[in-house]
Amino acid sequence: MADPKSADAPINSRADLIETLSRGCKPKADWRIGTEHEKFVFFKDDLSPVPYEGENGIGALLQALQDKTGAEPLTDKGVLIGLKMPEGGAISLEPGGQFELSGAPLETVHQTCSETAAHLNLMMEIAQPMGIGFLGLGTAPTWPLKDIPQMPKSRYNIMAPYMEKVGTLGTSMMFRSCTVQVNLDFSSEVDMVKKLRVSLALQPVATALFANSPFLDGKPNGYLSFRSHIWQHTDDARTGMLPFAFEDGMSFERYVDYALDVPMYFVTRNGSYINCAGESFRAFLDGKLPQLPGETPTQHDWEDHLSTIFPEVRLKQFLEMRGADCGPWAEICALPALWTGILYEQSSLDAAWDLVKDWTAEERQTLRNEVPKTAIHTPFRNTTVAEIGKRMLEISHAGLKARDFRNWEDSTEQTYLKPLDLVLHTNKTRAERLLDLYEGEWAHDLSQVFRTHAY
Repeated sequence: MADPKSADAPINSRADLIETLSRGCKPKADWRIGTEHEKFVFFKDDLSPVPYEGENGIGALLQALQDKTGAEPLTDKGVLIGLKMPEGGAISLEPGGQFELSGAPLETVHQTCSETAAHLNLMMEIAQPMGIGFLGLGTAPTWPLKDIPQMPKSRYNIMAPYMEKVGTLGTSMMFRSCTVQVNLDFSSEVDMVKKLRVSLALQPVATALFANSPFLDGKPNGYLSFRSHIWQHTDDARTGMLPFAFEDGMSFERYVDYALDVPMYFVTRNGSYINCAGESFRAFLDGKLPQLPGETPTQHDWEDHLSTIFPEVRLKQFLEMRGADCGPWAEICALPALWTGILYEQSSLDAAWDLVKDWTAEERQTLRNEVPKTAIHTPFRNTTVAEIGKRMLEISHAGLKARDFRNWEDSTEQTYLKPLDLVLHTNKTRAERLLDLYEGEWAHDLSQVFRTHAY
């Protein structure tokens, strides 16, 4: 969302790394909203995952989308693995074929929701003759890990074996999880720090509100957001709640120091991925990366490295909210609405900070640990996450009302918070509603989730 320097620009010092992040600062008039969502792709006849190959495979789906839109192809060793869309944004593939829209940076939630609608309508039009459907859930409800085909992206051949060494659920994260994220801007280092702290503290509350992954391997998994649980067992070196962000002196520099200590995955040269899993970017900065002796990083190398760090809120030249399970159409719009209302109006940001500023690191981590299982019912101090969620929604409603961006029906962006208002009004997450169906009218038949909850 900020204009990058040339990807080939050399990195000459640690100061260059700090300057890269600081270039994200922009005036409020230029703040934008970038929404990303992933969805599972399945064959409607047998509800199996769609492989890349074949006349009705993921590759063919991508090719049909390119033919329809004139999008610019993105390839890996000559294989089509993504698209740069003509109206902005991009299509990419997650390791197990999850189809991702990375939306364009847009001014309003109305625009980002229209973008989502246009994308889903187009995808369903293309997919219908191919017998393909799309499902928005936090985890694949029925597919065993071994049955999910891997997409032909070279980086995944590096990441998957490394994840198996450093965590127990990293490959589940890669192959059978889906999220919705929003990317938001900041005006200064001070503004970044406050937004980072607020969004880190409240990220488990967002996880609770969007909990939508109660099934795995064809049965209930004991969690309301198993996707969130997966991230706790992926790679401790690159995930988590960033407790240092709440310490005095938090800055772009402090985040750079954190990022430098996260082990690398790879570098790319001449279109090929070089396996550097576990190596140090600090060593690379000093020209001591074993795989490229004497060579120092470029801007592109640093941006690649930043993109392989997965905390609950990620800092690049904008902030990424990473805590939510993907869900139905309306909830894809609810996530950017929630965070835009909190972070893009100063009075709302101040109110959110007042809500969380005295929470301890231990309390924040306890929330992170417990919410995947019990979501809005998680105890906190003398109340529950549901009550914190109500205050969070009030703050977001106020922020969106103050923004006063209206659509053709004269509705403000508050309209997109309705799914979250429903969660709190009923005191029941979407995951719990799915479990009710599973125990009731579905009679433990999880094929029903594909038939009733596909887009």
